[in-house]
Amino acid sequence: MVFDCATRTHVGHRRKLNEDAVLDGTDRGIWAVADGMGGHDAGEVASAMIVEALANVAAPADPHAQDRAAQAIAALAGVNDALVAMGQSTFEQRTIGSTVVGLVVGGGQYRCFWVGDSRGYRMRGGDIVQLTRDHSLVQDLVDAGMIGPAEAEDHPNANVVTRAVGAADRLEVDTVGGALEDGDVFLLASDGLTKLVRPHELIAQLSASDIERAAEGLLGLALARGAPDNVSLVIVKCE
Repeated sequence: MVFDCATRTHVGHRRKLNEDAVLDGTDRGIWAVADGMGGHDAGEVASAMIVEALANVAAPADPHAQDRAAQAIAALAGVNDALVAMGQSTFEQRTIGSTVVGLVVGGGQYRCFWVGDSRGYRMRGGDIVQLTRDHSLVQDLVDAGMIGPAEAEDHPNANVVTRAVGAADRLEVDTVGGALEDGDVFLLASDGLTKLVRPHELIAQLSASDIERAAEGLLGLALARGAPDNVSLVIVKCE
């Protein structure tokens, strides 16, 4: 199979620094979006370290998506250890962290891996599926039936994540995957996009035959709606 990729990252309208980082590893079958934790120290350092580590994950001669995901998770664990050590070495012992969502392919399969509330989607046959489940306080409240999905969007703790690379000594990474099909389109995105653009709008943009146009359209929607956070996305099309 052949893969095409389009990426965008933008500081947004309110932030002074872009703490997001994106990886286009089409030649190695790996892609990612990392979102440095806003309000924490050196979020941009954390996201850059994650992307660099994932970029160095080697493509084996006979790759399989599950093995590729294991390599990516091992790379993230190394970054986690480094970030925890960095945070503990500061006077305030601050958290230096980042969320991440990534995609690997191999052997006719795909595997999505993530930590935090950056999201992964797959569009197939005109339908879109959110592959990831947010590691966030509001998602836990939704799952427990304490609030509804609509309330979650405007909840005062909507930005509180329960997992991040660099946030704890032990890193927990979730994965999900399946068989690739011709025409599959994957979207990896930071919450700066997904909090502003609804699923039906994702479908409308991702349906474009030109994924560069789709990427520009999605970024444009976020910017037109104020973009209070950094906005980053990676689109991968399987042909």
